[in-house]
Amino acid sequence: MKALVYIGPEQLAFQDMPDPAPSAQETLIKIDSVGVCGSDMHAFLGHDERRPAPLILGHEVSGTIAAGADQGRRVTLNPLVSCGSCQACVAGRDNLCPNRQIISMPPKEGGFAQYISIRKANLTFVPDTFSLKKACMAEPISCGWHAVRLAKAALGSQQQDVRALVMGGGAIGVGTALSLMAQGIQDVTLIEPNQMRREFLVSRESFAVIPPEDLNEDDQYDLVIDGVGYALTRATASKAVRPGGVIMHIGLGSAGVGLDVRRITLQEITFIGTYTYTAADFRTAAAAMFDGKLGTLDWYETRPLADGAQAFADIKLGQVSAPKIILKP
Repeated sequence: MKALVYIGPEQLAFQDMPDPAPSAQETLIKIDSVGVCGSDMHAFLGHDERRPAPLILGHEVSGTIAAGADQGRRVTLNPLVSCGSCQACVAGRDNLCPNRQIISMPPKEGGFAQYISIRKANLTFVPDTFSLKKACMAEPISCGWHAVRLAKAALGSQQQDVRALVMGGGAIGVGTALSLMAQGIQDVTLIEPNQMRREFLVSRESFAVIPPEDLNEDDQYDLVIDGVGYALTRATASKAVRPGGVIMHIGLGSAGVGLDVRRITLQEITFIGTYTYTAADFRTAAAAMFDGKLGTLDWYETRPLADGAQAFADIKLGQVSAPKIILKP
């Protein structure tokens, strides 16, 4: 099969690779669409030791079952494979499984390819009327859906008139903003520094989109969600959340500084780190997408997988207006 292979920092090669060999518990999938994630970009830049070269990246995948009784069925993939038997899995928090694996991290190759194999339990069927291009976005949207569910629980009895601020106009941030609205929080503002992307989002979505400099320092929010995860965004979250409010931290941009722990302590602010989603969250978010509860989902552009190296270069240079690039094998 053909695949886009990460071969070293800022190097991708479109080349022949062995076809996957599914185990008895796995299904072979012919890939239709695969999204470029921020974590793929981190690996491409050489910033993710969990993804050493050579490796096929990509974990936002949709396609069709290539063999067996369900051959031809349309599916989207939950890329997170958990053991199913540990304390976390039994408690329904399978995203915290100590033995979790995810496609695009060794030993599991990713989805920038023509085929992939994955456990049958990780497949969600896609209605015939729903675009497979949009279906591959179930993965990033599920991250936001999961974060919003946890945030609402942390807010407790305050479920009315919640004001939410989301940082980052990539797929995680946009998916989170849409998940907030789908789960009943309508006062949503998103911060995005790239003017080209801001204009793109304003033309397509109903939530407010502003540049960082338009954030009023005296204006505070009940819920702040950091979909970026750099020192600057953590510092902004620390300032923008109201006393007694909630910060949800999704972004994995960098480790370390930025969080104002003193203010968080003095103002009893709840800080929650949130990683991926549970299997139940993935299915629920996908169903919401299929039912139209997250809007038209037309905030992507498509390119051939063979041109994937150029797509990564364009993202690095900030020359992509759409929050998501979807590659087509």
